[in-house]
Amino acid sequence: MLRRGAEMDARAQAEGERRVMRLLVEPLKARGLARPKGFTKVKDFDLMVEKTLCPKLAYMTALNLAALEEQIAANPAGAGRDQMPIPNEILRAAAGIQEPEPTASPLMLAVFAAPIGREAIANDWGPELLRYLKRHRKWPRDRVPTEIQREAAEARERLSFIQDREARGLGVVQRDLEWRAMREAAAVKCKAIAAQSAEVAQ
Repeated sequence: MLRRGAEMDARAQAEGERRVMRLLVEPLKARGLARPKGFTKVKDFDLMVEKTLCPKLAYMTALNLAALEEQIAANPAGAGRDQMPIPNEILRAAAGIQEPEPTASPLMLAVFAAPIGREAIANDWGPELLRYLKRHRKWPRDRVPTEIQREAAEARERLSFIQDREARGLGVVQRDLEWRAMREAAAVKCKAIAAQSAEVAQ
């Protein structure tokens, strides 16, 4: 069963990478956009596309890849506005259109495998830690955990307010219900990431 699931994941990844080539890379080349700044050799650019761009964007749907291609084509880089953006800018633009799954990030896997991640899940500030990682893409240090815990405390106050209104039979605005559902989903994702981290470590 696990082997079959892994085979399905590998097949989906390969299909996604082909989709990136077909709907993003090849159309941008066809428009005449030059390689990004710093890629003076064709082989270096091709290697980056094969090893970085296609694998990292394989999660995107065909529609969102087409939207990304249109956005990049309309906003080319370089002094002559005739180049593709550097890979990091392409990935940042892609995340703005369709965010990758949290489990796709090695940083998130590492953080939730570490003591700070286990503590966050145990003490109900996992969703806020996950949001920090998605926003900043760096390991939380110094005073950051305190700030994250403060955000979590505010979130729990909001949850308590919602639950109190429900218990008293009062109405709850849709925005609060949607926020609670998103936070609950984020908490589930944190546990899934921690479980995946444990599998990777074995």
